[in-house]
Amino acid sequence: MINDIEFIDGFANELTQDYASAKSYVRDIPTQALVFVRSFTHKLTQYLASKHGQQFTSPNLYDRIEQLNKARVIDVPTVRALHRLRGDGNRGAHPEKYHLTQVQLITIAEKSIKHILTLVSKLYSQYSTHSPEYHFEAFDSFAGRDLCYRAVMKNDPEAQYLVGMSLKAKGLMQQGQEQALEQKLEQQASTDTGADESHHQPSLLRGSHTAKEAFSQAAHWFALASSSHDLALYEHGVSLLHGYSGDKNLKQGETLIAQAAQHHVVDAKALLGYFYLVGSDVFEVDIAKAEHWLLLAANSENAEAMSNLGVLYYQQQQLGSAFEWIKKAAETGYAHAQYHLSLMFESGDAGEIDLEKAWHWFQEAAKHGQLDAMLRCAIEALNNENANEADLAQAEQYLHDVIKYGHSATAMIELSVALADGMLGRIDVVQSANLLVLAKQYANPQQLSVIEPLWESLAIQIDNVIALKPSADELKSLQHAQSILA
Repeated sequence: MINDIEFIDGFANELTQDYASAKSYVRDIPTQALVFVRSFTHKLTQYLASKHGQQFTSPNLYDRIEQLNKARVIDVPTVRALHRLRGDGNRGAHPEKYHLTQVQLITIAEKSIKHILTLVSKLYSQYSTHSPEYHFEAFDSFAGRDLCYRAVMKNDPEAQYLVGMSLKAKGLMQQGQEQALEQKLEQQASTDTGADESHHQPSLLRGSHTAKEAFSQAAHWFALASSSHDLALYEHGVSLLHGYSGDKNLKQGETLIAQAAQHHVVDAKALLGYFYLVGSDVFEVDIAKAEHWLLLAANSENAEAMSNLGVLYYQQQQLGSAFEWIKKAAETGYAHAQYHLSLMFESGDAGEIDLEKAWHWFQEAAKHGQLDAMLRCAIEALNNENANEADLAQAEQYLHDVIKYGHSATAMIELSVALADGMLGRIDVVQSANLLVLAKQYANPQQLSVIEPLWESLAIQIDNVIALKPSADELKSLQHAQSILA
């Protein structure tokens, strides 16, 4: 019986390399696996178009899938499957924008491989007499070791670049965990559960490299490969821009990114366009050049470039073009564009006010990790008398995430009030007090004026409950909350 790679090869051999590469990287470099999933999906749409004599009118994968859909070349389940693979590929390209952990990325990558096989099995029966049986060979962890060998012993620029990308992805995820731990330590009360914080630290932070070390190692490999690998040249520029190895070098970083853009690296084109849009150390604001580079990147399916191109047109009051590009970016799953699109529907800048569509895109943006949208959806749920238990649980999670990733005083205040008033199905005055203390650290003058009466109200609430002679455990918590506010 043939294996799964041979199964894909029998369907269309132009898909085999991307599938095999995606599968090989699932366990060691899931971000790279998902990039290959996106490439596979591109080639699959091209294969389907060629079978039906279709010529694509756009390089954008979303547009291509929809063109096949409108031409009735593929059915609705296939459309959904292709869009799911497209979305997974986008997560691999920018995992930091989705706040994904390494474990979550591996899970997504594994599911994407299974989704590919399910989809190809379905398509096999449409384009061949039968779909052959196959056995699935288990995922392995050989790719990472092979890459390291090639990077070190063979001085292979491609391997060096991929090792750098793996380390960068780990650094981004470790950075998120380190920031979350720092936030937790600031927020936690000195309760029994917080007595031994080291016990609760993620294993990633105990006995393993820090984000700073991972970034520094990534910078080393990018620099090593940059002279002969265009993608590594771009990443080398980014590493200098952000100071992966220590001090930032903005001018050299921007210069290298511009060189990579001239070498047709799509992400570099997008970033160079952004430099021209807002100005930078090397590049002055030049709207014509910004439009040029952003358009090149947007037409190569860079969602951030699509979104920034929309912003450019919005600033120029070309609302039709702004809506077109922001909508394209939103449809790729890019959360910031989804948020901007919701605001356009809400304000009428999309052509007319459409609150139903605005709310839909607020929810999509929140689901994909856009902090302003998460805060907006959480507040809406807390103020909705018809919100059910699941809605309130989601609202609480959103507020925790906005606090964790955005240090939002507004989110801290909202969650504090919800816990003090029992809006989430329980009253927790200790956490409510802790949140008010934390909010004071991040609040602006207007927010401080809101915190002061809430502080006094919570203190009175605690005094009133103590006067009712609660149980010993409840009294201990109440007295602890008092000490926090004292």
